[in-house]
Amino acid sequence: MGLPISTILLTTGFLLMLIGIWGILRHRNLLRIIIGFGLLDTGIHIVMVATGYIAGGTAPIIDKALGIDEATTRAVDPIPSALVVTAIVIGFSVTAVMLAYAIRIHDAHKTLSIDVLTESKW
Repeated sequence: MGLPISTILLTTGFLLMLIGIWGILRHRNLLRIIIGFGLLDTGIHIVMVATGYIAGGTAPIIDKALGIDEATTRAVDPIPSALVVTAIVIGFSVTAVMLAYAIRIHDAHKTLSIDVLTESKW
């Protein structure tokens, strides 16, 4: 029949997280580091959504279609999805701030390499 959707989602999410961490640690260019953060963020979101997924599940609304006795086994958990929506908005904001800092650093140093950012201001 194939792999369950939750396994595919978890594998994809963890793979994106690993690629993002590799991109953050391996590259010396600020834009590539920011892209690595974006991949890490997206992988975390996919893993969070996969934790609330139930195969053949339904919306957690108790009515005639979903009784109280089967709600614990058939209802999809809405909390991870709500948290991911909030995390996406926060992730966009953090990415915008990182890109703004990258622009300011490029204006000041004429490069996006983090190797030239060795001076300390303290």
